[in-house]
Amino acid sequence: MGENLNLFTSTQHVIQDALTKLGYSEEMFELLKEPIRMLTVRIPIRMDDGKIKVFTGYRAQHNDSVGPTKGGVRFHPEVDEEEVKALSMWMSLKCGIVDLPYGGGKGGIICDPRTMSMGELERLSRGYVRAISQIVGPTKDIPAPDVYTNSQIMAWMMDEYSRLRENDSPGFITGKPLVLGGSQGREKATAQGVTICIEEAAKRKGIQIEGARVVVQGFGNAGSYLAKFMHDAGAKVIAISDAHGALHDPDGLDIDYLLDRRDSFGTVTTLFENTLSNQELLELDCDILVPAAVSNQITAANAHNIKATIVVEAANGPTTVEATKILSERGILLVPDVLASAGGVTVSYFEWVQNNQGYYWTEEEVNDKLRAKLVEAFANVYDTSVNRQVNMRLAAYMVGARKMSEASRFRGWV
Repeated sequence: MGENLNLFTSTQHVIQDALTKLGYSEEMFELLKEPIRMLTVRIPIRMDDGKIKVFTGYRAQHNDSVGPTKGGVRFHPEVDEEEVKALSMWMSLKCGIVDLPYGGGKGGIICDPRTMSMGELERLSRGYVRAISQIVGPTKDIPAPDVYTNSQIMAWMMDEYSRLRENDSPGFITGKPLVLGGSQGREKATAQGVTICIEEAAKRKGIQIEGARVVVQGFGNAGSYLAKFMHDAGAKVIAISDAHGALHDPDGLDIDYLLDRRDSFGTVTTLFENTLSNQELLELDCDILVPAAVSNQITAANAHNIKATIVVEAANGPTTVEATKILSERGILLVPDVLASAGGVTVSYFEWVQNNQGYYWTEEEVNDKLRAKLVEAFANVYDTSVNRQVNMRLAAYMVGARKMSEASRFRGWV
């Protein structure tokens, strides 16, 4: 709980810093420091053993001045109100950075899906939609998958919403299976976005991707796709890691072989001897370092030992505030998580657009549109960073906060 309260207060500080730099008044911060709407629901579910269990769920809508709110729903035992609020604020910033017509939203249910049957998960997913149906919809608030939720859960939620509304509403939710109006390219979207950011950062630093030495921390969904994209682009992926350790080869690892061997949890290092620790992995000599695992990996303790020229955050919050300062002072180009991981929400937006017009794009079209969005977003953040002489993280927050602040002002809210 304490950790999530910190996440919430640190997110508030971030927004305050950005608004101060942009020259907005205290009133604007008062409006944006908390979600505009926060719903807590209780969901009674009949479990397989016949007993009734009551679950607690949340939905936060941070700011809808720009358009409907958008954000994932996570099923996790540690979900709490502060976390959901903070993540909805992050989503607002992310949507502002990639210039989508959305504000941020986030939802969650306190549960452990790993101990639940498919039937129980379906009943819980449908119960959640019934509980929040008054405040969500294709023009109000659009959920999506997040931690421990997937396209099947999105499909149940869409079906339940369509029953309640008595019309088919594919645009109510994104991350759906393709047959129910999902988008091509959604699975790989986050990793694709990180890849585009790596390419743009490399251009700014005069590094050729072909032959560049890349280190990827984490070999889950994002990390493994990323390693593959980099490998296919001709980069040398010299190290990868999972929760158990790291593999290193200065001549480049055989990524296809490793992808073949990893288990469903993204674990592969247990098959090898002589592994490195995650700490050693971060300090390897390389051109591009991609933390794609968990938060708080680069800290004041090791920031001075980072040897990469570019650090691209594919995980959420892998670099602490102190470490961000140290890396910037050392001239390392840090591409922050809010920008680097914005590929997912961008393709979610494309899915919603396709649902609204009933016309669907090829994977190639989706990827072209994604590239255009992210190249523009990267340039915007990079130029802000150079012109305002602030680090890339603060620049990203400034770009992210600008759109909802202007919209709130034009609406006469502040």
